Amino acid sequence: MSEPAITALSALTLATRDMARAVRFYRTLGFAMLYGGEDAAFTSFACGASYLNLISENEAPQWRWWGRAIFHVCDVDAFHERALAAGLAPQFAPRDAPWGERFFHLTDPDGHELSFATPLAGA
Repeated sequence: MSEPAITALSALTLATRDMARAVRFYRTLGFAMLYGGEDAAFTSFACGASYLNLISENEAPQWRWWGRAIFHVCDVDAFHERALAAGLAPQFAPRDAPWGERFFHLTDPDGHELSFATPLAGA
């Protein structure tokens, strides 16, 4: 009998100290809110076939770097322009990576690092 395979990421849940600020940030990037909102303790956004969730953790201790969430987008350069037009500050302009993606990083208001990427043709 073979081992069961992991087939998809269902959801990623991120803690936030300020739900209203976090909801505005993700809506600015174009995430479609499904549940919750600025005054909720839990908010869920559509992310393709998966979900990005936010949970309010006002009493959370100071955290250090935890990792990175990577989102595929249709056009990473257009997505980068959208972030700039919204007044956000990506860490760098989109660039090609040797692993076959064009990507850039952006940090959300709670310090979660997000990477937005588009697979390169032929990769």
